[in-house]
Amino acid sequence: MKIFNHHFLLRFAMAVIFLAHSLPSIFTGSVNQFGTEYLDKVGFAPLGLYLAWLVKLSHLVAAACLLLNRYLRPAGVVTITILIFGIFMIHLRDGWFVVGGGRNGVEFNFLLIFAWLSLMFPRPEKA
Repeated sequence: MKIFNHHFLLRFAMAVIFLAHSLPSIFTGSVNQFGTEYLDKVGFAPLGLYLAWLVKLSHLVAAACLLLNRYLRPAGVVTITILIFGIFMIHLRDGWFVVGGGRNGVEFNFLLIFAWLSLMFPRPEKA
């Protein structure tokens, strides 16, 4: 499978998003806060810190998979699961819109889920 195929721009954009979602929180330590101050308090104690790190590290792996155009289905399954949990645990209470008509809503996760699905199940190429 070629790295620079017709999905490259979508994969590149998604990789940038997942890197931007993971690297700053890893380097600033806010991933630790998310684990201990949020996940532990909503029922994942004492595993919140570990889950937060797994989420952030899975984003890094997903970005690598997207850039290399390899293992998209397993990376997609893991990431879509995380995005769905994010919708129900964090974003749904803020409605649909991320900006404009609302704040921190589900629309961004919704778009990423369907972008992953389009990469995981592409239309068969003609011979």
